[in-house]
Amino acid sequence: MRPRIDRDVANRTFRVTYLVDEGPRVYVERVNITGNLKTRDFVIRRELDFAENDPFNRNLVTRGKSAIEALGFFEVVNVTAEPGSAPDKAIINIAVVEKSTGDYGVTVGYSTADGFLGEVSLTERNFLGRGQYLRIAVGATQSGRTFDFSFTEPRFMGLKVSSGIDIYHRIQDESAATFYGSTATGGALRFGLPVTRDLSATLFTGLETKSIVDAAAPFSSIVNNGDTFNKAFVGYTLTFNTLDDTRNPTEGFFGTFTQQYVGWDFNYLKSEVRARYFMPVLDDTGIVASVRGSAGVINDFSGAGVSALESFGLGPQIIRGFASRKLGPRLTSGEALGTTMYAAASAEIEFPIPVLPESYGLSGAVWADIAYIHGLPSLGTGVLDPLTVDQNLKSSIGVSLIWDSPFGPLRGDFAHVLSKATSDQHEVFQFTLSTLL
Repeated sequence: MRPRIDRDVANRTFRVTYLVDEGPRVYVERVNITGNLKTRDFVIRRELDFAENDPFNRNLVTRGKSAIEALGFFEVVNVTAEPGSAPDKAIINIAVVEKSTGDYGVTVGYSTADGFLGEVSLTERNFLGRGQYLRIAVGATQSGRTFDFSFTEPRFMGLKVSSGIDIYHRIQDESAATFYGSTATGGALRFGLPVTRDLSATLFTGLETKSIVDAAAPFSSIVNNGDTFNKAFVGYTLTFNTLDDTRNPTEGFFGTFTQQYVGWDFNYLKSEVRARYFMPVLDDTGIVASVRGSAGVINDFSGAGVSALESFGLGPQIIRGFASRKLGPRLTSGEALGTTMYAAASAEIEFPIPVLPESYGLSGAVWADIAYIHGLPSLGTGVLDPLTVDQNLKSSIGVSLIWDSPFGPLRGDFAHVLSKATSDQHEVFQFTLSTLL
């Protein structure tokens, strides 16, 4: 490329013309991959948008390097080009340094809703070096046990489509707080595909069977001992993600929209949207503001009302400061019903704690929540407590201490409730696992 300058002395300007001489086209002769002791070659090659004998394009090489790094399987990824066996050929060398992709962990925690909880899990993000995801987990709380298996193939049939299977078995013990126990076994198949750079879609379908245990007083009014409920579901999720970091975001937008039809013993359409936007308040201070919104609705096509088994559960994920199972519609017996429609919003400012080193992983936050709850599931044989629905608008404010622990981000929320129904019970302190949405 050669510049040519034409001066206009009278007007005191000049014009620059670039003369471009197109050189000979260069082709990729070979792609060499080294350093991958565990990962198969094809896992790396499929991240490249070019193959051997394709025209050499430096932009595609750079994009391929970023895609390989994004796999999360390697500590180092170096990509270089060198002359091939002829002037119109080039050799691409990809050198990687692998890192551990397996997690074998024991997690112990505490939640104000579930008490002490623990989990033993095995996670492998590069199963057999084929880039597949495998997770097996056994969990327990003071009131139940969970068994989960999950497997994901990121490139189904060699396409840019992921496929996976989830299987679970969950046991909930009967207690005075839950009124009844249950044993649920189910599974789902899912397929994920990119739509645009920031938008992806997941299609899913599955089955579940749930058996009810209600042998001790107080007896439930919405189910009976020995009842069995079967459901089949099919749906989709759209995910839009522009976050700069999914674990500790400081800027960007993350949102999901999910719809699923629930059939067999049921006949509902469940829709739910969740979104959160992050923005830095002051550069280089670590102060991050976020606004969050969510809404859900269940459309009943059965004419018999929505079962409380399928209603939206009400808890700190919708609004903070209220005791577990003591928010929203309940029967005179105290049994929680959930809701068939809700809308919620939250604003939060998170900031580092100045007197503590950053390595401690501690930060603080101030926040305000508001939610509107409306819509009753089927009451069964129970009687609605009118004092639980005399105020649909709920609001609260509070401060939080957040710890970025090895088990995930944990947070303690100190809350003050501003508006509630007469029988809603507030909770000054809640200890939970922090979630993105």
